[in-house]
Amino acid sequence: MYREERINTEDRGAFYDALAEQMEALLEGDLGPVANLANAAALIYLQVEGLNWAGFYLLRGEALVLGPFQGKPACTRIAMGQGVCGTAARTRKTQVVPDVHAFPGHIVCDPASRSELVVPILRGDDLVGVLDLDSPHPARFDEDDGRHMERITAIIADYLDR
Repeated sequence: MYREERINTEDRGAFYDALAEQMEALLEGDLGPVANLANAAALIYLQVEGLNWAGFYLLRGEALVLGPFQGKPACTRIAMGQGVCGTAARTRKTQVVPDVHAFPGHIVCDPASRSELVVPILRGDDLVGVLDLDSPHPARFDEDDGRHMERITAIIADYLDR
């Protein structure tokens, strides 16, 4: 059962282990995809320090459409291959962007964002959407964050079709 508590650890591996445990506990209630994505976005936004936006874009046809999120209002539709989210979706590879202003075709939703991490959500070989994390801090994310968030998105994907 999920119990709200702030993860308090300096060890990044232990942090992501605890986040994965909290995510599993939060989503186990079989609430459906919208509620699960809303809760997942809220949990990530609460636990991961240095974010100004955390949310999901879901694949609908040939575009990504805004899903549940935490933060300021966002772009509602992103074409495949466009911006960081569209690139992650098209390539099905996690995108770690230390400086969004240096990313060709970056889509500005919140001008305060300086770095971004986008992780494809896959169910088998099928793309479901992406998890998008923005930070007002340059170089907030690294490859290690990307690998750990891939684990988190795998947990989330398991609860999208229940």
